[in-house]
Amino acid sequence: MNIPYLDLSKIHKPMQQELDEAYRAVTANEWYIQGEYCDKFEQEFAAYCGVQECIGVGNGLDALRLIFMGMGIGAGDEVIVPAHTFIATVLAVSYVGAVPVLVDVDSDTYLIDADKIESHITERTKAVVAVHLYGRLCDMDAVCRIAKKHGLYVIEDAAQAHGAKANGKMAGSFGDAAGFSFYPGKNLGALGDGGAVTTNNGELAKKIRALANYGAFQRYHHIYQGCNSRLDELQAAFLLKKLPYLKGWNEERRRIAEKYLTGIKSNQIVLPEINTENPEEHVFHIFPVLCQRRDRLQEFLKRKGIGTNIHYPIPIPKQGAYEAWGWDMAEFSATEKICAQELSLPLYPGMNDAEIEYVIDSVNTF
Repeated sequence: MNIPYLDLSKIHKPMQQELDEAYRAVTANEWYIQGEYCDKFEQEFAAYCGVQECIGVGNGLDALRLIFMGMGIGAGDEVIVPAHTFIATVLAVSYVGAVPVLVDVDSDTYLIDADKIESHITERTKAVVAVHLYGRLCDMDAVCRIAKKHGLYVIEDAAQAHGAKANGKMAGSFGDAAGFSFYPGKNLGALGDGGAVTTNNGELAKKIRALANYGAFQRYHHIYQGCNSRLDELQAAFLLKKLPYLKGWNEERRRIAEKYLTGIKSNQIVLPEINTENPEEHVFHIFPVLCQRRDRLQEFLKRKGIGTNIHYPIPIPKQGAYEAWGWDMAEFSATEKICAQELSLPLYPGMNDAEIEYVIDSVNTF
C-alpha cells in the first residue's frame, strides 16, 4: 500500500466543480486584486472566527509581520515566542527590528510553557506570541492573564489551527490579533499562498489594511512605509468555497487521530497528549509522535510505502539565520528533544480505514 504524507486530491477532487466555478467567476469578472471575493471572504472568515475584523494578506509570515508593524513594535522592543515553532514566527519579529526572546515549550503539549513566560519579561517586552502548533490551542487563559498583568500584547500564530476551539472561542479570537496562513496544506488551504489577520481592534485593522497596501488608504497617498501583501481574488474565491467544509474536515481529522491514539501501542512511540475534556481545542493539522529512533522509524515506514514528515528537525537557536544570537540550547531542553525525536504521521481528510489501519499496524511492527 502507498500512503503519501499528504494527498490534497482527496480534498480537492470531490469539490472540483466548485473550484472550477470559483475560477470562472473571477476570470469572468476580470478583477484580481482587492475585489468582491476578498471582501466576502474577509467577512465570512471573521464571522467564523468570532471576531469583528479580518484582513486578507499574502501569506502567514506577512500576517504576523503586519501585526507587529500595526502595533508599532520595532527596534529595541522584545517579543516573547516559543522556541519550538516554524521559523516564520521568529522571522516576523526580527523583520520589524524587534528582538525575539525564546521560551522553551511544555514537554507534554509541545506549546509555549506559560510558567516560564514571566521570567523572560523585561521593561522592553511588548508582546507574547502564542503559537497553536500542530493544531492545538495554547493555554490562552494563562497567556492572556500574564500579558494583562504586564501590559503586553497577545498575538496568536494560528497558522496551523483553523477551527480549533476552547470555551466557546475560536483560534484567532483570544488575543489582540492573530495571524493565519492559507498555505495549500493547511486545514483551510488556498491553491497557492495566502494569509489573514483577525482582530477585534478596528483601528489596528484599519492600519494593517493600509500597511499591506503600500501604506495607503487612498491610491498614491502613502501615510505609512508599508508593503505589498494582499490576498488575491482567485485565492479568496477558492477559500470561500472551501470554508463551509472546514468543520467537517476538522471532525475527520479528529476521527483519524482518535484511531491513531487508540491503535498505536508500541512502547517505542510517545503519542501526543490530548485534552479529553475539550477535544475541539485540537484540529490535528499535524499528528506528531516522538521516537528515540526517529530516523530509523521514518526509513522503516518509507519502505512500507508510508510518507512522513518532521516538524521541525533544527531548533530555531541552531538555525544559521540566528547563529549570531548565541542562544544557549541548555535553556531549551524540551525543544531540543522534540526536534530530535518528532515524526509526523499521515493525517488528512479522505484517508480511509484501511489506510489508517495500515499506518497503525506498520508503526506497531517497528
